[in-house]
Amino acid sequence: MAQERAKGVGRPPRLTLEAILEAADRILRSEGPEKLSMRRLAQELGSAPMTLYYHVRDKDELLLRVMEEQARSIPRPELPEDPRERLIAVATMLHEQLSERLWIVEVLAGGDLIAPSALWFVEEMIDAAVQCGHPPERALFIYRSIWFYIVGDLMIRAKGARRRSSVPSYEESVVAGLRAGTHPRLSSLADRWTELNARDTHREGLTAIIDGLLRTTAP
Repeated sequence: MAQERAKGVGRPPRLTLEAILEAADRILRSEGPEKLSMRRLAQELGSAPMTLYYHVRDKDELLLRVMEEQARSIPRPELPEDPRERLIAVATMLHEQLSERLWIVEVLAGGDLIAPSALWFVEEMIDAAVQCGHPPERALFIYRSIWFYIVGDLMIRAKGARRRSSVPSYEESVVAGLRAGTHPRLSSLADRWTELNARDTHREGLTAIIDGLLRTTAP
């Protein structure tokens, strides 16, 4: 008790862990994880950086706590009984939930942080692959292959959208300049390149990848 009282000396009564996590989430959504620091967070809260350390040890713990809060807020739906359909449903839901929280994708892709409350996604996907006839080791490979697609798709889309919002797309200008003599397929798509690349095809892509993975066996 004495230690807790000593630790609380000087802590502003209005600054709570909930307020810290909410402010961190605002920064993460609007500016991304690379902009989040204890100093930036303190500025957002109108507090001193050292005050934050009464609540969280460092930036990693802060990120973990925000991710855990986000994971707990995601409802678990009724899932299909058929394991293939269940795998597609869970993978699609994971993609869609992360598309609303792109900062989490950047954090997960850059290190080994993970929210324990989100692991039911992984459990369901591995279990579905096992029920489709694959051993657990192969089921893990199937999950990881799906995960790599989700992360890659979301990061490319996020960075592309950011880039296109600020300057004209260099890629589009290059494709538009291709000639049928050297690049017949690409040049035939040039007029629709922007439109086709802007289409949201994540469910179609996930379904194709999952069906391919489920049909194959380990070499």
